[in-house]
Amino acid sequence: MKAVELRTRTEADGSIKLEHTGLSGGVLVRILILSEEEEGEEEKRYLKTISRNPAFDFLNEPEEDIYNTKDGNPFKR
Repeated sequence: MKAVELRTRTEADGSIKLEHTGLSGGVLVRILILSEEEEGEEEKRYLKTISRNPAFDFLNEPEEDIYNTKDGNPFKR
């Protein structure tokens, strides 16, 4: 197995383009993507996206607010 490292930037739409891998045509490859984003950035982006999703609007209704600070047990680290 041969390892080839290629550095590239994501396009505006989040896609990537790989050119000139140095490999022959028709070679079966496996792609591993390691992002250099800060830890937690993906989760922040995910939470921001779902918070705008109208499918979750019902969670803002008063009847959904059924818990308070006296419910459950505190989490201790």
